[in-house]
Amino acid sequence: MDRSEFEQIIQTQDEQIATLGVDVWVGMEPTFTRRFAEIPEWLSEALGPEKLQYAYALLKEVHKRQSGGVVLHTLGRQYSGEDLPRWSLGYYQARQNKFVWQGPPDPCLTQESADATPVEPLESPVIEAFWQALNDALNASSWQATTFTAAKDLRYRVLFRCDSGTPTVDINNKPQLARASVHKTKIPVNGLADELAENGDLLLCLDKHSETPGSIVIELPEVPDVDSFVQLLSCIAQAANQTSIKTLVMQGFPPPVDASVAWITITPDPAVIEINQAPEDNALNFYQRCELYYSAAKAIGLHSYRLHYNGGVSDSGGGGQFTLGGPEPLSSPFFRFPHLLPRLVRYCNAHPALSYWFAPPSIGSSSQSPRTDEGVRESFRELSVALEQLENVEHPEPEFIWRSLSPFLVDPSGNPHRSELNIEKLWNPYLPGRGRLGLVEFRAFRMSRSSQCAAAIAVLLRSIVVMLSQEDRMPKLINHGTKLHDRYALPFYLCADLQTVFKDLQQTGLALHDSIKDLLLQEPVRFIGQAVFHGCKIELKQALEFWPLVGDVASQEGGGSRLVDASTSRLQVTLSVESHHPTQLGGWELWLDGYRIPLRLEQDQHGPVKVTGLRYRNFLPNIGLHPGIGARNSITLVLAHRGLSEALQINYYEWHPQGLAYPGLPTDMDDAEHRRSERFTTEIIPFQGYDQPRTPPDSAMTDYCLDLRRLPS
Repeated sequence: MDRSEFEQIIQTQDEQIATLGVDVWVGMEPTFTRRFAEIPEWLSEALGPEKLQYAYALLKEVHKRQSGGVVLHTLGRQYSGEDLPRWSLGYYQARQNKFVWQGPPDPCLTQESADATPVEPLESPVIEAFWQALNDALNASSWQATTFTAAKDLRYRVLFRCDSGTPTVDINNKPQLARASVHKTKIPVNGLADELAENGDLLLCLDKHSETPGSIVIELPEVPDVDSFVQLLSCIAQAANQTSIKTLVMQGFPPPVDASVAWITITPDPAVIEINQAPEDNALNFYQRCELYYSAAKAIGLHSYRLHYNGGVSDSGGGGQFTLGGPEPLSSPFFRFPHLLPRLVRYCNAHPALSYWFAPPSIGSSSQSPRTDEGVRESFRELSVALEQLENVEHPEPEFIWRSLSPFLVDPSGNPHRSELNIEKLWNPYLPGRGRLGLVEFRAFRMSRSSQCAAAIAVLLRSIVVMLSQEDRMPKLINHGTKLHDRYALPFYLCADLQTVFKDLQQTGLALHDSIKDLLLQEPVRFIGQAVFHGCKIELKQALEFWPLVGDVASQEGGGSRLVDASTSRLQVTLSVESHHPTQLGGWELWLDGYRIPLRLEQDQHGPVKVTGLRYRNFLPNIGLHPGIGARNSITLVLAHRGLSEALQINYYEWHPQGLAYPGLPTDMDDAEHRRSERFTTEIIPFQGYDQPRTPPDSAMTDYCLDLRRLPS
């Protein structure tokens, strides 16, 4: 779609929301990968020899498209078994021209090529001149500053306060003043904390940068507010320019953030590079930011998707979660409308499409985003009590909301990060520095293929939140029972459920534009193939599967991933009759291995349709369940009608039909589509029925699916 036309559509929806007076900011965590790379850091590992260089290149492209910000090297995640925090590159930028970085650039923004002219190392007099100039600039800002040296790395130090007071510590006696770099220290169990800053004493540590000749590195403290941080940056820029510093690396504690600044970070995650996108106040600004990041990633050869040898398409592998909140923590819509979050919990429970339609392949209780009804049964019952109690409190405090729901918005092991609705940053007193932000993260989202697809989801989520802030669309939790992983494993029913969400929005005056709905309903990676035979159309789509955990949850909690048995796949088969054809749908049958497949008669916008799911094992895992069940390399179906002497045989292959090796990964989407189409073949065969037609055993059938693993061999 034309960009200007799309922006106008989004802006119209933003204006509808604005009239209701509900501030809903939206952010995202887009992830990108090298889709042709087959080395561990782009397949499964978080760290690797080239990922940091790609992150530098990505940051450089972002800076080209949106200059004026400053690069900050802060601390990334640190998981069990890791000695030090992972790297994290940040870009700190004013939203309303509050400041523009006037100092020297980070060296990652100036690196052109490996054969560039070598830079001479800095000599001590230059470093000392910058050190003294920085001290003078701080004092000129009415901040009491003093210099001293330490025996450790980053030996040149400046101690100051930004409240016009004098430092409370003696520079000769305090052990914290000689502290090592936070980048060389393991993050404590209770989180990162600047003990000096807690008392108002701020410590700057600087020296020559060991990894970049000609650069100075300065480590920043935990500054209390944005205004003070901006003033500190101004002092640093002034001192650097005064002493002719060419490049400057700034690292240390994360900066303070409020609605006046946009703070993004680029970090490593298994198989991907992740951008933690700053939240935006409306969907239009969100889309424009997304467009910037997607184009920057594409410019350096990173993609939002992967293509597989057999033509399969998946997202980047890192997901694409969305975050909703407000301009400030206490201005979050989840606090301004305190009954909004309970309503949202019930609404997501009522509409499995919001959990599965946009999700990555791994879904269910062992996934990164389990629903509230995919955990412990007793917990789901207690959730009803918690929601009732919240409804009975007229003005619940933020911490009361968090404490009421946090025990239930977790995965089966109790991990609050792995939940469809993640509220660990809502008002969590146990998450230092970032637990009380008024944010709710929506985790059941794969990485969006394009910036327009991402923006369409942002429009949907903002509209749902605004709708629920005004009225309750689902007063009680629903126990879906076995239907959850049976009926809603099929795209047919998920699509119908999503259409119901669209109708809810329309009824509350927040109707989505048809172009937005079309983007949300797109499912090109699920389509396998279709054929028409005597007026009957048969269509195969990839359905959803819920992979079980292998082993226990607790023993795998310390790792970055969990072992699941992903060897089971599910197909959706639908039959429909062309409206102009006299053949009735009721006369058509579907056969597999001599078994008549049960079909459900349903209705869609075009008329009657028959639907079913087929479940089977498509490979043998090294470690998995059911070692006695073999794998199917192909599925062969026979579409027949009682009044015909011929039938249509449909073959679906997991790999190349002749079992041949592919020459390499698909070059592009067209090549991938060609390989997928090769795996779906049809032929007309003589057919008079089976002499001894077989009925599948009850154990192999559910209301919506036939499990081929349980058919007698």
